Order: sequence, then C-alpha cells, then structure tokens
Amino acid sequence: MSEQHPDFEQEAQHLAYVKHFMRKLLEESQQDLESAQEVIRNSMADLDYLDSSLGYLNILTNTRFFDMAINQQEGLEAIRSKPYFARIHFEKEGEPAEKLYIGKTSLFDKTTQEPVIVDWRSPVANVYYDGRLGDITYKVNEEENKGHLYSKRQYKIEEGKLLDVRDIDLTTNDELLQDALAGKADVRLTEIVSTIQAEQNEIIRAHLKQPIIVQGAAGSGKTTIALHRISYFLYTMGEHFNPQELMILAPNKLFIDYISDVLPELGVGKICQTTYGEYVQNATKIKLKLSDPNDTLEALLADEAPEDYLWAIKLKGSLEYREIMQAYVDHIAESYREFFNDVYIEKYRILRGTRLRKLFLQEYAYLPIEKRIQKLKLIIQSDVRQKKKKIVYDLHKKYDDILGRALNIFDDARRKKEVTHWIDERDERIPAIETEAKTTTSRYMKPFIKQNIKKLYRQFLTDEALLTKLTPKWTNKQRKIFLKLHEKESWAAEDLAAIYFLFAKIKGIPEQWKMRVVFIDEVQDYSLFQLAALKDALETDMFTMVGDLAQGIHSYRSLTDWQPVRDLFPRASYKTLQKSYRTTIEIMAIANKILREMDEDLPLVKPVVRHGLAPKFHKLTKFNAKKIAKIYEGIRANGHSSIALICKTSTDAERLTAALLEVDVRAQMLEESSVIDQEAILVVPSHLSKGLEFDAVIIVADEQPFENNSLERKLLYVAITRAMHELHFIGPNKTYFLL
Repeated sequence: MSEQHPDFEQEAQHLAYVKHFMRKLLEESQQDLESAQEVIRNSMADLDYLDSSLGYLNILTNTRFFDMAINQQEGLEAIRSKPYFARIHFEKEGEPAEKLYIGKTSLFDKTTQEPVIVDWRSPVANVYYDGRLGDITYKVNEEENKGHLYSKRQYKIEEGKLLDVRDIDLTTNDELLQDALAGKADVRLTEIVSTIQAEQNEIIRAHLKQPIIVQGAAGSGKTTIALHRISYFLYTMGEHFNPQELMILAPNKLFIDYISDVLPELGVGKICQTTYGEYVQNATKIKLKLSDPNDTLEALLADEAPEDYLWAIKLKGSLEYREIMQAYVDHIAESYREFFNDVYIEKYRILRGTRLRKLFLQEYAYLPIEKRIQKLKLIIQSDVRQKKKKIVYDLHKKYDDILGRALNIFDDARRKKEVTHWIDERDERIPAIETEAKTTTSRYMKPFIKQNIKKLYRQFLTDEALLTKLTPKWTNKQRKIFLKLHEKESWAAEDLAAIYFLFAKIKGIPEQWKMRVVFIDEVQDYSLFQLAALKDALETDMFTMVGDLAQGIHSYRSLTDWQPVRDLFPRASYKTLQKSYRTTIEIMAIANKILREMDEDLPLVKPVVRHGLAPKFHKLTKFNAKKIAKIYEGIRANGHSSIALICKTSTDAERLTAALLEVDVRAQMLEESSVIDQEAILVVPSHLSKGLEFDAVIIVADEQPFENNSLERKLLYVAITRAMHELHFIGPNKTYFLL
C-alpha cells in the first residue's frame, strides 16, 4: 500500500461524523415509521363508517409518510458501509468554495440545508467525472455554469472503514480504477459508480430526450453504462416518469439475474426487466411455444442449416417484411369496406355508410383497426340516441296532427274508425322504433368481428392466394419455398416482430405494456424489424441501444451494420467505446488478432493499461478431465473464484461437464435458466457466455476446431473477451483457435 495520505486522520474523522449523522437519521426514520404505523392502526380502529372522511385522510397522509420513511431507511441502509467514494473541492462562480462528498445517493442536513453527500447523478457531480483541475464549465438544465475545481479526491471505504485516500486528476494514472479492475468479477459491476470514466460518463449523461446508439467494444462497460443511464434518467426525469414505463430488454434470463443485483443499488427497482420474447407475449397475451434460437446457431455450427430456412429467417427480420405486414393490415381494413351500409331505424336514415367508411379508412387510419371500430360504434350509438329522440318527437307531433284532423270528421262511425286506426298505428309504431333503436348499433356492428392475431398470421404463412396478393415482388419459387417452410405449425423468435406488429396495428398495445422509454442491451442481436415494430407500436423513439457488432453471433438474422439503425432512428446520436476495462493487455492482444479478421470494419479495442499473465496454450489431443482439474486448481490457487470453461457448442458442454463430474470436479453446465453455483467451474457453450465476465477462462476445442468463418470467429472472440485476468486454451494445436 502507498504511504498514508497527510489528510488521512482528518478524512477518517469526517467519515465517522457522516456515519454518526446517518445513524441518527436511521433512528429518526425508525421512530417516524413506528409513529406512522401507530397512527394508521388507530385510524383504522377509530374509523366511523358514517363519517369516515377524516379517518381516511389521516390514513392516506400517514401511508404516504410511511412510504417516504421506508424509502429513506432503505436508501440509508444501502449506503451505510460505503457512504461516499469521492470528494471535489469546488468553487462555483460567485459563490464560496465548498468540499462536496459524492456517493450513490444524496443526504442533506435538515437544520443547515447543507449537503452531507451529493448524488453521483447530480449536475455538480459531473465536475468529478468530466472535469480537469482548474477553470471548468458544466451544465444544469441546459444552462452553462462556470467554476474552479481545486482538487479531486477518491476514497477506498469498505465495511464503513476508511482504507485509503488519493488525490487525482486526469494526468495521474487512475489507481482506484486499476484496483477496481484488478478485483473480482462478482463485485465489479456494483462498484462501477466510483470509477466511471469520462467517455462512459458522456454516454450516461447524453441528451435524455434523444435516442442513442452505442457501439462498444467487449469489456467497455456497455451494460453498466446502460444501467447507470437508467438511474440517471430516473434521477433527472423522475417527476415526469413512472419507473414502470421504463423497460430493459436483456438477451436472456441469465443476463437478467446477472444485472438484477445492480439495479436496486442504483435505486431503480421497479423497472420492467424482460426479454423481447417475453415482452411480446405479455403485451399481446398470445402464448407461443418458441423454438430455441440457439438450435439454429448449433445447426449453423454443424453446417446443417438449410439455405431456404436461412433466407426465411433473414426475411422475417427485414423492413421488407414490415412492408408486407403493413400491406396485410391494409388488406384486413379493406375487407370491412362492404359492411358500410347506411344506418337506418325503420325507414329513417341515421347515418350514411359512405361517411362511416371514410372515417374508418381515412380519418381514423392512424388508430389500430379495432380502436377505429370502437370509435365508429360510439358515433353510431350517439347518433341513434339523438336522432331516435327527434324521430319519436316528430312522429308524436305527426299523429297528434292527424288525430286532430280525424276528430273534425262529422260522421261518427267514420271518425271512430279513423281515430282508432291512427291510435293503433301510433301505439304500435313508436314502441317498435324505440325497441329497434336499442339494437340498431349492435346489429350494424355484428359483421365487424374481433380478429385473432395468431390465426391471422398463421393464415398469411399458409394461404397461397393471400401470400400472392401481399407479395407482388416475390417469384413463384420464393412463395413455394415460404409455404413449404410453414406447412407444420411451429413458432420461432423471428415471428415475434410480425405478431407484435399485427397486434399493435389491429388491436393496439395495452397501456400497461406501452413503455415510454426502452433500453436494449446486446442490440446487435436484434433484427431491424424487431426494432421498427417496437418503435411503431410504442410510438416513441426514446431508445438507448448498446451493442457490439463484433459479438453479433446471430448476424444470420440480425444486424451487421449500424447505418440502417441510424436511418430508423434519425434523431439518434451515435457513440463508440473502444476502451476495454475488462481484460488485460495480454488477453486483448489475442482478441484483437481475431477482430482484425472480421468481415465488419471495426476499430481495434484499446485495453486500459493493466498487465497480467500471458494467455497459455495447453496441448491436449484428447480431452483429459484430470488435466483440466489440475489447470483449474492452479487458477484457484492464484486467488480466482469465478472460472468458466467455454466450449463451442451445447453438445460439447454436456460432454465436458459429464467428464469433469466423473473425476469429482464440481462442475455446472450453464443454461439460460441456471442459478449460478459460485463454487463450481462453469461449463458454458460459447453463445451463452456473451454478456458475462469471469476472473479466468479456459477455452476448450478438443474434437472440433473453431472454423475461420464469420460466425465462429465471433464466437471465439466472445469467449476470449470474457476473461478478466487469466486465459487458457486447450486443444490439439493453436490453429484450433485460429492462432
């Protein structure tokens, strides 16, 4: 450890003061909680049902207070062991200089109104992340503020104890970052706030009312940045936004578990965290048994994926497919055209069919079809109600006139006959009109049936006449292939965008699932249609999209270039992150060799200056579980606990897990629904390792090499870049790893 900082004792005293202050606050909020509970209990007991307004008011007020006290308590508990991580000595223009301590949440002294801790998301904290020492400017609500930054200081605090104090500026090598990067994989994600770098901070705080696309190298902190951007978003826009209206789309369940610990730390607990497939099925209430997308990947690796099948998959992710689905929606809307007759009660015309048709096909075209129908129904109901009143009033008047004239007839017999006739007609006709009016709307609306989206889409996939109508640009051969592929009913992830799009355009997305802001991780694995369908249905472009084309292992069906995404989101800013904070220089040098061979023109990754062990190749012609066990023990002896054995396919993973278990190595094969066993060596198929990181990685290719093609280069690149400190290759020779 470096020699002790001259202000160490002074800083230790300050930490003791802050901890004492927090302890007092916690005691207060505990008392507040207890008294609020007591008041609620008493109000419930005293509730007089004849005069309950005061009692209810009391309960409501105290329940709100109760929530506030609980929130404060939870916030304080969360930061007790590490109240802050940095300090700036800063003078805002025209104000006295102050020392501001920066942490994960803000804390104010009620009596002096002075900040005890400043939230890392506040505008002034930006000075810490972005500012060099000296004169600086920073923004608050789009307004420039000037000031002078005298010093920046970082603290290492663990379990409430001050371990180290360091003064920093951008010219000194950031030792705290080095410490954090040298740490364990399982704690790095939660401690990132203290080490956010300037280029990461720029993305976290980028314009919040604009979409953003981030191409980030492996280990550049894309996921972390997305999570912190959410936290910053809620901090800044919290008054206008409900956390339930924010959605994180993650690649799989495993990934959601991986980030779920971090979110509460950032104060964003109520956000919708889900996968694209799960979200579509929840929003549409259409349950589909989806085939595993990894099966296609495995088929491609085994060279068993038919060309026709790959063509259909690529098609279903394209904007051409969106056009076809839009044509289908228009076709369905047109099919209602013949139902627009005039609306009558008896012989009286209430509404012209041509007007209703125009409303439906033109003026309400911006609405989903069934919402348009709903609107027409309300118009017809309202017109029937009003015009029926007028018809009945006019008829009463007409019969009164006729009866008046009939009463003037001098012939008694004839007068009686006339009067009886008109009274009978009136008494029969007017109630009949009243009765008919009650069912006019429902009878008229009867042909406008509700659609079944799953059936509609299935019809498109299997009906040759319909397909021919909707795909005028296709050849007959393409249609035959398409129909052949869909003879048997099966559902794939590629069908989700079309189903979601049809649902949105025909029924409309329910409010509960109408997200206003979307964060997408691993966006390179999405198709353009998936993104377009979301943007269309949610009627917003407020997307934060982070990904890495070099890790686009599903590029046979998804993105291979950012330009089409930028065209789809014309307001989006585009940022790149080339620095990797995960891997050592030695590991990154090998990853960059693979990156150079990729089809995509991507910049090489710049590792942060952190050296480690050189990656090691172990020659092994046949898989030997005992040898693996020995390498594994060696890694553990180096102090590493999160260790993964990554292989090419799921079949390999099953075989290797079984072999390791046979020689009593605690091994766990990782699947999407796995709960990770921290004590075991994790055996991971390459495609599932994406997005994860480990202290050490062993890559095994014993029976089949990584081939030099687009997909397998990416899988190998993903596997290599999971390692933070140590990397081992095991196989017959280095060419198995394209080295």
